[in-house]
Amino acid sequence: MTDIKKAAVIGAGVMGAGIAAHMANAGIPVLLLDIVPENATDRSVIAREAIERLKKTRPAPLMSAAGARLMTPGNIEDDLNQLADCDWIVEAISEHPGRKQALYEKIEAVRRDGSIVSSNTSTIPLSVLTAGLGERFRRDFLITHFFNPPRYMRLLELVTGPDTNPAKVEVVRAFCDRFLGKGVVDCRDRPGFLANRLGAFWMQVAVVEALERGIDVETADAVLGRPFGVPKTAVFGLLDLVGLDLIPAVNASLAGALEPDDPFRAYARPIPLIETLIAQGFTGRKGRGGFYRLERDGATRTRLVLNLKTGDWEAERKPRPAVLKQAGKDLRVLLESPTPEGEYARAVMARTLAYAAHMVGDATDDPHAIDLAMTLGYGWKHGPFELLDRIGPSLVIGLLEQLGEAIPPFLKTLNGRTVYTVQDGRRQVLQGTGADVPVSRAAGVLRLSDIKLAGKPVFRGPGGSLWDLGDGVACFELTSKMGTFDAGVLKSLATSLERVGQSFGALVLYNDNERAFSAGANLGMALFAANMAAWPMIANLVEAGQKTFMAMRSAPFPVVGAPSGLALGGGCEILLHCDAVQAHAETYMGLVETGVGFVPAWGGCAEMLHRWQTAPGYPKGPMPAVARTFEILSMATVSESAQHAKELLYLRKTDGITMNRDRLLADAKARALSMIEGYEPTGPREYVLPGPAGRTALDLAVSAFLKQGRATPHDVVVAGALADVLTGGPEADPKTPLPESALLELEGEAFLRLARTPATLARVEHMLATGKPLRN
Repeated sequence: MTDIKKAAVIGAGVMGAGIAAHMANAGIPVLLLDIVPENATDRSVIAREAIERLKKTRPAPLMSAAGARLMTPGNIEDDLNQLADCDWIVEAISEHPGRKQALYEKIEAVRRDGSIVSSNTSTIPLSVLTAGLGERFRRDFLITHFFNPPRYMRLLELVTGPDTNPAKVEVVRAFCDRFLGKGVVDCRDRPGFLANRLGAFWMQVAVVEALERGIDVETADAVLGRPFGVPKTAVFGLLDLVGLDLIPAVNASLAGALEPDDPFRAYARPIPLIETLIAQGFTGRKGRGGFYRLERDGATRTRLVLNLKTGDWEAERKPRPAVLKQAGKDLRVLLESPTPEGEYARAVMARTLAYAAHMVGDATDDPHAIDLAMTLGYGWKHGPFELLDRIGPSLVIGLLEQLGEAIPPFLKTLNGRTVYTVQDGRRQVLQGTGADVPVSRAAGVLRLSDIKLAGKPVFRGPGGSLWDLGDGVACFELTSKMGTFDAGVLKSLATSLERVGQSFGALVLYNDNERAFSAGANLGMALFAANMAAWPMIANLVEAGQKTFMAMRSAPFPVVGAPSGLALGGGCEILLHCDAVQAHAETYMGLVETGVGFVPAWGGCAEMLHRWQTAPGYPKGPMPAVARTFEILSMATVSESAQHAKELLYLRKTDGITMNRDRLLADAKARALSMIEGYEPTGPREYVLPGPAGRTALDLAVSAFLKQGRATPHDVVVAGALADVLTGGPEADPKTPLPESALLELEGEAFLRLARTPATLARVEHMLATGKPLRN
């Protein structure tokens, strides 16, 4: 339960509407208010249209269409009195202190005593926002800085003042952590807080150095992006995403608030090129494009890139500098390279890491807080101090000396050691105070990475390891790339099931990869086997998957799946065979085999049929569940969230959803523990299926799609194989129940039949080469 039962967001722009949508994702009714436009017949039109846009925006701000029903539009002239019913009021209007304070005075006149007010400001100090306001307001006020888009960016920077009620802070912290899924990072009331102060410095240095060194946009992003674990947008792509028009104001605000000797000031200069782009309407993705833009000619889209020297857009080149290939995963090779790309990497990243060190003792005493801010707020795989340790602090100091830069005191205190160390199985981080302290974890957080530091696996096999979570619960970790399944992984799972039966009371399926729980079967191995005509190898893989998943379902202990990210194909099927699933809210499940020319063959067809046949309130009889399952599987439907997965019945209504990824493993373990007493495994099932008559009905629907151009010739072949499975085959009779084993046999036969078709192999090959489905 939460102390926050109803919320309000004032400001229905992109950010405010996104915050309101995420409140609705948490199941909280939310009031969205904005101004009344001049001469408007609908006085709440701004908020109302913002909610409508949320339904169409991609990536979707709402986890389910039902979330929009929790959002109520209004305006600050007619509906401000409704704030009296709200427990938390978030202000998300323009970054102007005077306007914010004027709004706070109106809020203060109507809000009830004890309600919480916060600002989503990214640049204005709390001391400025509360200047001249009463004690009652200051007591209940704090800054909650969300990052855009609020649903997907996990960072929430929390800033309090000397008068802020600590109890209110804990209410917000707990709600944002457990219900909004945020990594809450405490920040001092310093300009830019943590993430934007360092992020703005990094981007400004990157742009200035690129312009001065003649580094083109694509090369700059290639150098500063993936090699350093930064999202592929890197710098120039990120500027387009954020909006070029925001950059001058943010930089000016930071420069004006920071001390005269702050290193940011050396780079906080106007950039004429950006000012010209803004004046011409090239403000990034929300405008006519920016450093990158799309040129459309009918159905053809060409990606163009801005030439920083000429100011003209040119066709993208997708450069891959040779030094990046030479460096591989060793950043030191890149940073010590005498090439222009190496010099650029040194100029930007050495200064960025130094600025992070400069912030220690000023913005925070905890380097780990800065690492969290950049990983959760900017999507970096490694925070700046984790990068510092990977590169080597002594090397970074040497690079700074070459650049003529001052060495920050915190870097000097390292004296040859790293920021992070491991002591007695626990990760420690050096503080700005000079003390080593354990990396903090909120109460109720369990991480597999911490368990790995403290011990060894119970069992390690190809593509999978078994870990002891304590209290009689084991964890099977998928360790293959993207959690893919092959014969070795299935064997590791089978062995782990035996070990759990001998020594544990329950099992959790989980891995630390936030991007993917499992991308399904290893298509590369399947393509290799098919090209070699090694049909027995494919048949054995199908049989092993069915046998292992059914053994898991019938094991004498509960099995709980704990997915996050992608759970596709076989990755979805293994979850369908769990006794329960505790899913991260950002779980994208789907039986997508038809997209690569196959049908689910590890029990996915059978399990989805069972779920729709037994769904409360869904029409009974042989055909309705078949038709619905056929629709979902033939379209390779993937859920847009865990909540959406429930609507598709990839997840049961009883399965759990964890909003905070850091709490997923602990929640899954608790779920497993609760199921041990009195546990009884699931037995074999029977199915009443329509047979040839149902197959004919599905064939007619597919033929109509073909005539309409919505299906390709091979879609028809694959859909026919799927229809054959779901209707029970040519011998099925709705008067005679079909055993589950017969349905599994039909799945396997259809899979092998399709594996022999050139069109399916072409789909697999195209997917492996491009990552996109082939419509053949």
